[in-house]
Amino acid sequence: MVRRDLGAGFADDEHAAADMVLSVAGKFFEGLVVFMTGVALPLIAKEFGLSAAQHGMVGAASLFGILIGASALGGLSDRFGRKPMFIVEMALFVVFLVLILFTQNFTWLVVCLFGMGLALGCDYPTAHLVISESMPSHSRGALVLAAFGFQAAGALVGTAVGYIVLNADPSLPAWRWMYGTAIIPAGLVLLGRFFVTESPHWLAIKNRHREAERELKRLLDRKPPYPNEVTLADPRGGRRPRHAAGGYAALFNPHNLRATILASVPWFLQDLGTYGIGIFTPTILAATVGHKREHVQHIADLIANDLVAAKGAALIDSLLLLGIVFAVLLVDRAGRIRLQIFGFVGCAVGLFIAAQSVNYDGGTRMFLIFAGFMLFNFMTNLGPNAQTYLLAGEVFPTAIRGIGAGFAASFAKIGACTTAFLFPILLKDIGTAKLLYVLVGTSLVGALVTWLFRIETTGVNLEEVGADSSHAAAHNDVALAPATAVARTAPQQAT
Repeated sequence: MVRRDLGAGFADDEHAAADMVLSVAGKFFEGLVVFMTGVALPLIAKEFGLSAAQHGMVGAASLFGILIGASALGGLSDRFGRKPMFIVEMALFVVFLVLILFTQNFTWLVVCLFGMGLALGCDYPTAHLVISESMPSHSRGALVLAAFGFQAAGALVGTAVGYIVLNADPSLPAWRWMYGTAIIPAGLVLLGRFFVTESPHWLAIKNRHREAERELKRLLDRKPPYPNEVTLADPRGGRRPRHAAGGYAALFNPHNLRATILASVPWFLQDLGTYGIGIFTPTILAATVGHKREHVQHIADLIANDLVAAKGAALIDSLLLLGIVFAVLLVDRAGRIRLQIFGFVGCAVGLFIAAQSVNYDGGTRMFLIFAGFMLFNFMTNLGPNAQTYLLAGEVFPTAIRGIGAGFAASFAKIGACTTAFLFPILLKDIGTAKLLYVLVGTSLVGALVTWLFRIETTGVNLEEVGADSSHAAAHNDVALAPATAVARTAPQQAT
């Protein structure tokens, strides 16, 4: 007989590996859409004659969709299960991805971008839970961040796709082809998600023990078969778990409030910088480095400006990938909190360096803007951009994990929407340097809040989260799933 802790995970098994591959797609598509929009924006603005405010609305539309989707749809995974919402969100994404190709006005463009964001927002908590609830505790952080790293890969690919499409078709409608490149891959992911495994954790807290055992057996499937039989054992002597108080009110009771603040506020503060810098890097580069043709008289001038900016953005965005590589290597060694604080401080240093570029000309100016933004991108993915995502899916008990992670993602996207909408306006009104100094301040505040409300989850079994005292758990009516799976096998196979 072999005892298997649910929190220990099953990442060494085929089904868990397949689930992880299908889970990373949402993060990839988010990076692809958001950063490709940065390349597409000049063409969209020209085609539809956008004002500065409308320009900001296009940049913020998908982020606002993520804001709504993460809480309105992502939280439904606690009610209907991880798998159903995992399928619905990708179906929504494919529908709006197709529709955006045929949009003929500003209003429908915003609607389509919002719809894609709605789907990607649902993916924030759902994909995290699909991954983390089948991962070993000792390496859960690295595996979740490896999946999260596909956001950085998507950002780089999105910028590259924009550049390639512009080279192949230097015309205003080229932005439609940029989005069109994602339709077939998204369709394949949608089909694959019909075959993912439902979370045994979620099934267990819903008292659907037989289904949980079946899904556990799928996750533990091997050739030759081992184990032959899987049953759940309740480590509390057969006492039935109580269901958590439903709804968002549970996030603000005394037992969960600290986790809610830690998961939400630092994520909000890092999104202020990450999405503002990410979306408008081409614009900032063109304005600061000085390659931009100020008076665009022909479409050729507009395309030339966009190509120059896309090249620089691609170089800077490559540091996102390097940052996530270091995050994967260090997260289960250094810990989430330490990396998040260090990353926030590093982001502040990078933005401060970039802000100094306005005081210089020529090569020095170019060096400062590139060095600052590259340091920022490296530090944000080493620290807050990666760690806030990871912590939001770990600090809440299983019964409210979907709602908690969804709320944190939605709250964070308030910051992303705010900066995406206001960035082009503030760049024009107060200038690059002052805007970057504001973001230096928000990064330092993020480090402070992380320290004050720290909860370290490195190496912690997810079933122990929220159960630091039995009295607190009972008082707050927080349910914990049965934590042990007993795998019965033939005697000659047991080890």
